[in-house]
This record gives sequence, structure tokens and C-alpha cells, in this order.
Amino acid sequence: MDTATPARPWRTALPAGMASFLDSSALVSAGIVVGTLYPDAMSLSDGQIGVILGVQTLSFALGALVGGRLGDRFGRRRVFTWSLAAYALGALLLAVAAGPALLVVGAAVIGSAIGADLPVSLAMINEEAPEGRKATLVVFSSVLWNVGIAVTMLLSALLSGFGATGGRVLFGYLVVVALVVLGVRLTVRESAEWRRARDAADAGESVRFRDLPQLLRPPLVLGLLATALYYAMWNVGANTMGQFGSFLYVNVGGGEVATYSLVSTIGLGVGLVAGVVFMRYVDTAARRPLFAAGSAVIVLAWVFPLVVGFSEFSLLATLLLSGLGSAFAGETLYKVWSQELFPTLLRTTAQGCTIAFGRIVAALAGFATPAAASASAGGTFAGVAVLALIAAGIGLLWIPRLPGARQLTSVDENAT
Repeated sequence: MDTATPARPWRTALPAGMASFLDSSALVSAGIVVGTLYPDAMSLSDGQIGVILGVQTLSFALGALVGGRLGDRFGRRRVFTWSLAAYALGALLLAVAAGPALLVVGAAVIGSAIGADLPVSLAMINEEAPEGRKATLVVFSSVLWNVGIAVTMLLSALLSGFGATGGRVLFGYLVVVALVVLGVRLTVRESAEWRRARDAADAGESVRFRDLPQLLRPPLVLGLLATALYYAMWNVGANTMGQFGSFLYVNVGGGEVATYSLVSTIGLGVGLVAGVVFMRYVDTAARRPLFAAGSAVIVLAWVFPLVVGFSEFSLLATLLLSGLGSAFAGETLYKVWSQELFPTLLRTTAQGCTIAFGRIVAALAGFATPAAASASAGGTFAGVAVLALIAAGIGLLWIPRLPGARQLTSVDENAT
């Protein structure tokens, strides 16, 4: 039985959820600083910038794989403590780097830390939350993700005029926030749910789902495939807007970066409000219709320019609609499903695998996006729309039919 008091889940959810805040802040900061503020001072070539940011993305995937597994084996608290310490170190290296070599090292360290932190932090939030509020608090972490982006964009706007020095200050800010959050995390206890499951397994008691190979066999492999495919297909569109939105707006729509940045900021505000609204309903029967509506809006976002033509207006509509729809679907629901579908001792392992898969697919798609959009914007948008439609089908028709962790555990207990 869950004995958590009503106050305690929030005391866990905030420091654990700050993983999302810090992770999005690091990703956005790296793109802005390495891509625009460091190149002149460090004589970085386009190729070197690509390598640095590429290393961060691949390290994110590797960190999720390793950190997810370690979280199931050795505990949520231990991993999310050391991963945050590594995050602070990586941000510090990026702040003091004088050339590309240390930037690559810093990107690898902070990327690995982000990847390792995310699955264990989400599991900690879910496992310490009371029944009826678990999904609410997981969605709270997605709200913090958007807050991290908004704060970073605001700070970058204030610091961009200082060139490389502004970039160092931005990374220094991440170091300070990470150390503050680390101090708070040290006061958080280990997940009671994980502790009970780990103690039972170590004592030789019958725990049906505990070994890695079980993720590759039914029934768990079905959940692994469903969440991996959903996240990867949705993430292609999200990554396209996040990484290449300004490129598309300027080169396909004929707009200006300043306008796109302004509307992006407005879009973040809309997404934040929508995310807070979703928190009120995600643990209720309204989740499914809201997910369906959000998925439809995401598909509409990519279809709209195909119908009305490519212009500044239609591409800004894509930006705003995709952000609004993703508040009720996309990564927000993926995080919730990843907690609900997998038993305790394989939960972070499964999510680490699907995070890594989704990130790698998005990165591979990203390599081709600029050339594909320049050659055929219509074909690119149609392809993303099809992926979004398939993802919606997975979320509406496949995932709801899968047995949840509670059902699997119940079956196991009845069998014994």
C-alpha cells in the first residue's frame, strides 16, 4: 500500500522533475552557444560544430541506455545523484573550454548525464506519487521541460550581445542550478517501490519480471516496441521543428529569424498553459479523448501547409499547432506510458532503450532534413504527417490494449 503523504510526492517531484528543466536547458544552450556564440572566438568550423552537437546527441542516447539499466539494478536515487554531478561537470567544461577538444569532452559528459538522469528521475516521480496522481506528476516534468527552454531562450537573448563571454555565463548558470538541485536531491529518499522490489529479488523471493532478457519476450517486448515506435515517429516531427524550424521558416517560408523566434516564445507559453491544463485531466477518463485531440492537432500542423501552401503564415501555424498538440500527446504521454507499462525492476531499463532509439532515429532523420526540405518541402511535410498519423494510431489502438505493470504484477501474485 502507498503510504506517501500528500506533501511528500511534490517534495520528490520537484527535484526529480528538475531533470527535465536542466536537460532541455542544456540541449538548447549547447545549440545556441556552440552554434552561434563560440565559433568566432574559437574559430570553430561548421564541421566541428556538427561534431560537438552530434556527440552530445549520441551521448544522450548512450547515457539513457546505461543509466536506465543502472537505475533498475542499483536504485533511482544513486543514479540521479551521480548523473547530476556529471551534468555539473559537463556544463563546467563547456563554460571554460578554449577550443573544440574540450567542447567535445564537455558535450559527451553532459549528454551522457542528461540521458542517464531522465529515465530514473521519471521513475522516481512515478513511484513516489500516490495512486490517482502518478501521471499528473509525470506530466509536471514535461511542464518543467518547457520552462527550461523558455528560461534558456530568455537568458540567451540577454547574453548574446556579449559573444563567447555570454555563452560561458550561460553554461555557468547551468552549473549553479545543477549544484543547487543536487543539494536538494541529496535529501530525497530512495524510491520505496524500487526498494521493496529489489529487496524481494535479492532475498530470492519470486519476482517475475526482473531480468533483462524478459524485455525481449512477450508480454514486455510488445510494450517496448509500441513505446519505442511511438516516441521515434513523433520525435521526427518534434526534432524537425526544434532543430530546423528556423531553417524551414527562412528558406521555405521566406520569413525572418527574429519573427520566428518571437512566435516560438509565444508558442512556448501556449504549450506551458496547455501542459498545466493537461495535468488536471491526465489521471482521469479524459486522458484518451485529449490525447486523440492532441494527436489530430499534430497531424493537422504538418498537413496545413500542404493544403494552403508554404508561407510565413502556414509555417508559423505548424509551429504553434505542433506545440499545442504535443502538450496532450507526444513525449508527454510517452513518459506516462513508460511508467505504466513496465514492472519496477525493468522500468528505467525499458525507458532508457526507447529514449535512445527515439533520439537516434531523430538524429538520423535530421541529417537529411535540410536537403530534403530544400528539394521538396511538400514531400518532407507529408512524410512527417504520415509518421504523426501512425504514431497516433499506435497511441489510440495499440498501447491501450497492452497489459500495464499493475496487471502483470497482479497476475504474478495470483499465480504464487
